[in-house]
Amino acid sequence: MIKFLFPILAVFLGVVIAMFSKNKKALNTKLLLSFSGAFLLALTLFELLPEVYEHIEAKRTGLFIMCGILLQIVLELFSKGAEHGHVHIHKDEKDFPWMLFISLCIHSFLEGFPIHEHNDMVYGVLVHKIPIATLISMFLFQSSFNKFKIGLFLVVFASMTPLGTLISNTVNLSLSLANSINAIVIGIFFHISTTILFESGEGHKFNLRKFVAIILGVVIAYII
Repeated sequence: MIKFLFPILAVFLGVVIAMFSKNKKALNTKLLLSFSGAFLLALTLFELLPEVYEHIEAKRTGLFIMCGILLQIVLELFSKGAEHGHVHIHKDEKDFPWMLFISLCIHSFLEGFPIHEHNDMVYGVLVHKIPIATLISMFLFQSSFNKFKIGLFLVVFASMTPLGTLISNTVNLSLSLANSINAIVIGIFFHISTTILFESGEGHKFNLRKFVAIILGVVIAYII
């Protein structure tokens, strides 16, 4: 049950944090993103990558991972990088951001596939979704969209990851197909987590707090 509830809980917590935050600067979003990026990357390396390489030939696995990276690049053409903390919604914008909505839903749906009882990927998705859901909620609340559209956006967004998990756990997919999809998701996770780690820094200056957040993310991912 945890594997279905945690992604929904992550979005709920993000909405709550956004509601109680007066503005974006009130949160140290860079540290939150650094921690989540390191945690997701480490958990992917520790849990998901060995599992996929165990069942698929190495070069084919690498091909699917590259496909995942390219797929995420395509999705970001429409989401403008919302998956790693870049949300571009203007307060006076009237048209609902359907392309942002669709690309986020596709991303969320796919990230639910590698979540199973025998791995801890649900925690990676949980930690990744909280700061992203917070930033998305902040910008939606500051926009001129009506409350029904905002509520529908967040409800559907929250449900897509559990839907992906439900399908991967109940539909009788072949082992080869399931691991091929997981390899694509690894590529998505690689792209997002590394982008978060590179973009959350200021130039090339050493940032002790960011470094500590990254180390904590890696250590906690290793422990669990």
